[in-house]
Amino acid sequence: MIVAAEDTPINRNAVLYSNLGSPELSAPDEYLIDPATSAGTLVRVDRDGEIIAQGDKAGYCFQITSGCVRAVKLIEGGRRQVGEFLFARDIFGWEALSEHEFAVEAVTPVVLRRFRLSTIEEFAANDRLFARKLQRYIVAKVQTGRAHLVLLGRKTAAERISSFLLEMLGRPSGCTTSALDLPMSRADIADYLGLTIETVCRELRNLHRRGVIVIRRGRIVISDHRALRSDGSVWLH
Repeated sequence: MIVAAEDTPINRNAVLYSNLGSPELSAPDEYLIDPATSAGTLVRVDRDGEIIAQGDKAGYCFQITSGCVRAVKLIEGGRRQVGEFLFARDIFGWEALSEHEFAVEAVTPVVLRRFRLSTIEEFAANDRLFARKLQRYIVAKVQTGRAHLVLLGRKTAAERISSFLLEMLGRPSGCTTSALDLPMSRADIADYLGLTIETVCRELRNLHRRGVIVIRRGRIVISDHRALRSDGSVWLH
């Protein structure tokens, strides 16, 4: 279920930025648009709710305030590919031209801020700081996408799992430096890594047997960071 407040009139002067003293924007370490701004529309979506349908006409983009979403591409035979997981501070929908190639669904209950694409273009045209931040954000997302292609094309199943755990350690998903509370299902992880659910579970058990991780009631605790990075660090570069 999607619940949205009424559209708020856009006021360019109402757009605030976090950490203005920082010359860099290393996604997703800061909000591109401050979540306290009055611009845009506040949207709440229940778990597994559809935010964007594949093939929808492009008109809006969203910034996540809380929760996790997945970008999903439906392919022949009822199969799907999860393109990415997005968390608080991330923006999605901005990359669409005429229509959205990926559906976007809520993994957990999420709170979003919705903006018209024309509004983002207006912000960028009238605010050099915002334009620079947006450019850096886009570059960071392109680099992440390229790294994911390397993972899918060249890494073994074990390396993919290790790389995924390392990636999640760096995301604002309720994780700490040693513990991962992963909001997504094993099926989501499998479709993100191009593996079967059985392979995901087997490789997690292998890491557990090696003493690299401990699995406790759905939480994954990293016991050996060095071994995990040795298995998956190539993906990070």
